[in-house]
Amino acid sequence: MKIPGPDHPITITPNPKEVRIEIDGKVIARSKRALSLREAAYPVVQYIPREDVDQSVLSRTTNSTHCPYKGDASYWTIAVDAKTLENAVWSYEEPFPAMEQIRGHMAFYTNKVKVTEV
Repeated sequence: MKIPGPDHPITITPNPKEVRIEIDGKVIARSKRALSLREAAYPVVQYIPREDVDQSVLSRTTNSTHCPYKGDASYWTIAVDAKTLENAVWSYEEPFPAMEQIRGHMAFYTNKVKVTEV
């Protein structure tokens, strides 16, 4: 486990805007309680509370990854109409203590879904 610091900063802040996640015009998540995670030089990632995500379009996969700063991530596939997006969603279900704020939140790959802030 690594702690974020000057060499690898991570900040988590409430997003004051409503965040919507869409696939081909269908909204699968909508939240006014999203968290914006900024990590080093990576693009900002919106973490949506799980209860603000339509769980009926998700199915858990066996995929997992490890981040030395956040912990182990679990993944979900999205199935909407005839479209299936493998491992498009992830969540740190047991994040490291420094990242506790993202517990119970889900994030989406922006190259697979449309993320809009309104």
